[in-house]
Amino acid sequence: MKRYMKLVNFEFNRFLKFYLVLIGMTFLLQMIGVIVESRNYMNKANELMTEELMSKSEFVRIYGTMSFHNITATEWFLGLIALCGVVLISFVFIIWYRDWLGKNTFSYRLLVLPTARFNIYLAKATTILIFLLGLVAFQFLSFSVDSLVLQWLVPDEFRTDLSVQEITVGYSLAHLPLVLWFPRTFIEFILYYGGGMIIVLIGFTAILFERSFRLKGIFYGLIYSAVSLLILLTPIYLLQSNYFYPTELVFLEIGAGLIVLMGAIWIGNFLLKNKIRV
Repeated sequence: MKRYMKLVNFEFNRFLKFYLVLIGMTFLLQMIGVIVESRNYMNKANELMTEELMSKSEFVRIYGTMSFHNITATEWFLGLIALCGVVLISFVFIIWYRDWLGKNTFSYRLLVLPTARFNIYLAKATTILIFLLGLVAFQFLSFSVDSLVLQWLVPDEFRTDLSVQEITVGYSLAHLPLVLWFPRTFIEFILYYGGGMIIVLIGFTAILFERSFRLKGIFYGLIYSAVSLLILLTPIYLLQSNYFYPTELVFLEIGAGLIVLMGAIWIGNFLLKNKIRV
């Protein structure tokens, strides 16, 4: 366990600067989104009240008040979530290929460390999870600052203040990225984030196929990934048949996820121990 924790700390520190840049971009883009959308709203209000002599109450009745939901449903916020997702997906590949494709043969030194090779696999997965949860936690914290900016830019009579909890709930499937990024219940958290980590492990194992068998490994990795995703998505396909109750489908999805998870871990461990050579 001690060696595993050292590996996690090592992997985290290797990408810390890159991660801090992502955190900074997240804060900056959120802040820009709040400022731009707030000003657009107030400019529209001032224009209508000046040119069409519309009263404040009439404007609010027609166009509604400004709240943080007006911002999170825009491209500023949805695009930010997409950017974070793309960066985290790129981490899945960078965290492995950086060891092999750097100037020094760092992967060989990593593989001969006096610890089980599988600890390397787990440490990299744990690092990705820490990055993900840390990014979401930072967004929760930044909502408080963004809300203060919103209050500063939009007068009380045009604004509806929301708590952090209210900001992250109330979305429909039309805003699927927000639903996935901010789960409303513990079950949703397990399904969405657990499913995300399973996909990360599928990616890890596919990379190990490529590293183990080179050109053939690309084919093996693609086949393995396709089969794993098919198993993982089968319960979602069954949802269209209306044969199972929603609760039964949740348990089927959890079962499928556990099968894929155990398969990814077992195959990844096997490849690290028996196929990747120093």
